[in-house]
Amino acid sequence: MSDPNKIIIRPVISEKSYDFIEKGKYVFEVHPDAKKIDISRAVENIFNVVVTKVNTMFVKGKIKKQGRTFGRTKNWKKAVVTLREGDRIEFFEGK
Repeated sequence: MSDPNKIIIRPVISEKSYDFIEKGKYVFEVHPDAKKIDISRAVENIFNVVVTKVNTMFVKGKIKKQGRTFGRTKNWKKAVVTLREGDRIEFFEGK
């Protein structure tokens, strides 16, 4: 994985992710095959910040029901990225 735009799919916008911003942590949906070092480099290249820590987890898809039909949302990988103290990502600041 070399292209940072393919590693970072989208930011995760939720109440919990906004609580993390106060602690200098940002949450992203990432490519399922991306490793922590790849995620770190991608965030540093895209946002011009210094990453100190990356935590990743897989989120299982939820079962959805519509009438008699059952389906499932997709499984995805989430990364919580901790930045160096004083660094910020302006994209998230416009709450």
